[in-house]
Amino acid sequence: MTAQPTQTEALLTPSEVAALFRVDPKTVTRWAKAGKLSSIRTLGGHRRYRETEVRSLLAGTGMALPGQRSPADA
Repeated sequence: MTAQPTQTEALLTPSEVAALFRVDPKTVTRWAKAGKLSSIRTLGGHRRYRETEVRSLLAGTGMALPGQRSPADA
């Protein structure tokens, strides 16, 4: 018997992450393959990304992703 987590973490699709960062979904997949963003694989083999990690990257508390301009550059 396995223990079920009391609260599940929200997961985002590559398209949802891409929309937040304003990049192509393939770019998000490249970030995951390069280890710049961790992903979870579904039973069907699709990637999903933890919303908390994505939001922290957006807020600037995480690592800088290549190709992203900071607000100071705008």
